[in-house]
Amino acid sequence: MVTSRSALVIGCGISGLACARRLQAAGYHVTIITREQPKSTTSNVAAALWYPYRCAPREKALPWSKATFEELLRQHRDGVPGVTPTTFIELFDHNRPTPWWAEATGGVTRLTGNDLPPGYAVGFAATVPVVETPLYLPYLVAQFSAAGGTLQIGELTSLDEACAAYPLVINCSGLGARTLANDPEVFPIRGQVVRVSNPGVRRALTDDDGPRRISYTIPRQTDVILGGTALSHVWDTTPDAATTERILRHCRELEPALASAQVLEVRVGLRPGRTAVRLEREHRGVGVVIHNYGHGGAGFTLAWGCADEVLHLARAT
Repeated sequence: MVTSRSALVIGCGISGLACARRLQAAGYHVTIITREQPKSTTSNVAAALWYPYRCAPREKALPWSKATFEELLRQHRDGVPGVTPTTFIELFDHNRPTPWWAEATGGVTRLTGNDLPPGYAVGFAATVPVVETPLYLPYLVAQFSAAGGTLQIGELTSLDEACAAYPLVINCSGLGARTLANDPEVFPIRGQVVRVSNPGVRRALTDDDGPRRISYTIPRQTDVILGGTALSHVWDTTPDAATTERILRHCRELEPALASAQVLEVRVGLRPGRTAVRLEREHRGVGVVIHNYGHGGAGFTLAWGCADEVLHLARAT
């Protein structure tokens, strides 16, 4: 039965799940509607390294990132599966100032010389959370269900229809917001990754604008996610063989130990890009929609901070 404390969350990626759990903790009865099974969402393809990547605006992304950083480390301390603090190094082939995201982590260490792979002038190291999605996302779904949440597989065609049925609707539809919210600013950012066995790699590396752009190595418990691509406005989700070879070559140059790693899988996901994250409240008839989409390549980095703001906006309705 729908009551004044009922909420509908559209989307079951990390943004939708984080919002649902925050609302449940505040006493809402939450239903999630998702076009795809949770295991098939874009979030499941993510390397899920905490790193504010391809998201804007920075003045909002920074506090959202900081809140998520702290929440994920708290979850790690509490034994939540799939959350592991990991040494992360952002690499540059030229001198650079401290990165803008450093404040969210409590500071970074500047590395030079032999502490870096060949060809790089400076690196910025921090201990950040890495989320292993095959463990973490099912855990959140199980927690959601255990708290009385309802998960529906289906597709909404109208926000007005949703608002007619629920007093509060949270729109975490990602790329789907392009049609559901009639928002032409939403666009795909194609990402291809290669999952390989882990021969003992423990640090995460990324080169976003240097000689091996775009490359990253994200270790997990038994495998490593190698990337990647960030192709805007490309909808194709078919893995490209030449891209796979480039990813493997560049990542093995970054981490020579990966030469012995076995290729396990190649996957493609479409990040939900936008010029700026849309997080705002909109009144529709007798209902309220809170939009929360357009997180680019930083879904797992912004999720819990954005969910906190969603809850704040929900309480203000």
